[in-house]
Amino acid sequence: MKKVSFFQSIHLKFVLIYMLLILLAMQIIGVYFVQELEKKLVNNFTDSLEQRTNLLAYNLKQEFAKREKDENLEDNIRDLLQKFTSDRNDVVKEARVIDPNSRVLATSDPYNQTIVGKKTTEALVKQALVLGPSSKEQVQKDTGYRMLVTATPIESKDGKTEGVIYTIASMEDVYNQMKQINQIFATGTVIALVVTAVLGALLAQTITRPISDMRKQALEMAKGNYSRKVKVYGPDEIGQLSVAFNNLAKKLQQARASTESERRKLTSVLSHMTDGVIATDRKGRIILLNDPAEEMLNVSRETALDQSILDILGIQEDYTLGYLFEEPDSVLLDFSTREQPYILRANFSVIQKETGKVNGLIAVLYDVTEQEKIDRERREFVANVSHELRTPLTTMRSYLEALSEGAWQDPNIAPSFLTVTQEETERMIRLVNDLLQLSKMDSTEYHLMKDWVDFTEFFNHVIDRLEMSKHQNVNFKRAFSKKERFVKIDEDKITQVLYNIISNALKYSPEGGTITYRIRERGDEMLEISISDQGMGIPKENVNKIFDRFYRVDKARSRQMGGTGLGLAIAKEMIQAHGGFIWAKSEEGKGTTIYFTLPMESEQEDEWE
Repeated sequence: MKKVSFFQSIHLKFVLIYMLLILLAMQIIGVYFVQELEKKLVNNFTDSLEQRTNLLAYNLKQEFAKREKDENLEDNIRDLLQKFTSDRNDVVKEARVIDPNSRVLATSDPYNQTIVGKKTTEALVKQALVLGPSSKEQVQKDTGYRMLVTATPIESKDGKTEGVIYTIASMEDVYNQMKQINQIFATGTVIALVVTAVLGALLAQTITRPISDMRKQALEMAKGNYSRKVKVYGPDEIGQLSVAFNNLAKKLQQARASTESERRKLTSVLSHMTDGVIATDRKGRIILLNDPAEEMLNVSRETALDQSILDILGIQEDYTLGYLFEEPDSVLLDFSTREQPYILRANFSVIQKETGKVNGLIAVLYDVTEQEKIDRERREFVANVSHELRTPLTTMRSYLEALSEGAWQDPNIAPSFLTVTQEETERMIRLVNDLLQLSKMDSTEYHLMKDWVDFTEFFNHVIDRLEMSKHQNVNFKRAFSKKERFVKIDEDKITQVLYNIISNALKYSPEGGTITYRIRERGDEMLEISISDQGMGIPKENVNKIFDRFYRVDKARSRQMGGTGLGLAIAKEMIQAHGGFIWAKSEEGKGTTIYFTLPMESEQEDEWE
């Protein structure tokens, strides 16, 4: 077990949790405090501005009361506004007096005197004329300062609105104070977190120290060392856990000593077995498997342990665990691939306690690939030969019985019956000859009589002979040049290969069809020969099976044409004996092409040339 890093340790987690709790508490307090303080400062600012504005409104009301006697009303109003904003540190940046017709009577801003006498479009002014005092906060575009804009109506003694005081006051001082307070609060939070981290580290150490000691003890126990003891730091819960841990180590040491001898005995037995052995618990989970079982199932012990035996054997869809506990005779496990067959046989037996309760399962594996392959081939061969011989014999018996019962005296029937009997006899002879041919090729005494041959001339000779003997209207097309191509072959055997392939092409070619012959050189090593027909073609899923013994795509039609189902199998054996390959390509409704290759030797070819 690798060492726990500092960033993954429980020590750091204790400190972080402690700091997060303090930080959360400080943030909750800080948010509440800042919000309340900000609200209080803004209210104080607003109240102060409102009191000053009310005083200005009172003075302006006095000026409006004597405006008929005073011709310098606007100058007096301007003086009052300038006094209202005269202080350099005053937060009021501008004050305006607007009459009931929304016309600006005066402004305190000496740089904004052009608006005097003009109507204002401020919505706040119109709202004050109708509804009473109003205010809003806004951000100044050129400076970005936050401003408080107010509109306070000036009312006469009889309650009539004689004008509005429009003020623009800066709130930056208020928010600067809030910023300083936030900085002070943040500094205090950092200091509190540092103190909390130190205290948290000390607290976490008192908890993690005995846990770390128990972890070290667990690692030592995993290595087989039970002598080490965990130090007990106190009588608390962790101390009691340490005492229990020490008692557990003592009992494990005693149990390990008693089971070690039994394990050695079992290991000795399993290691000397050639068969695969798998043991499971009562739930079917694998608890043991020997080396032969690993090799047979191609799984590692680490992968298989604690897995279901049904999943490891790949029988979860066909069998249940209850069925295996009933002790079936045996189960065949087929792990065959397209390239290689692989079959295992599994025998199961139940492990039971003295009380009769099922405690597990034992499976013994045997490799029966060769045995099953031989049995299957033997059964298929016997069945195929029996079927192929029984069909003509049955036909012959029927016709011979008819002849023996008097049909031989009928001049119209007897000749045809004899002809059928003769054809079936020849068919059996061909079948027996083909079987003998395959038997010779399967034997170790089979030899080829090879010699160097110009394959182009040889191929033309075979095609000529078959072209002269054909009985149907089929065209032969030779799509190869007259170039000399020398190969070392057994002429009789390759003649038989060509005869079998071309005979099949003739059988399945339609009237007026074409059989095409090609020769192609594949580099300097192989000569590729192909024979194509325009017959019915072969289904895609059956193309790779046509070289198997007794295989026919259309059995009824093949027998009707006199085929034995061994021609292409013989051709395959002969081509492979020459060191070549044979295969087929086909498309239903368009025809079939048989390809095969023969080895070439360029040096020998140069000598012949």
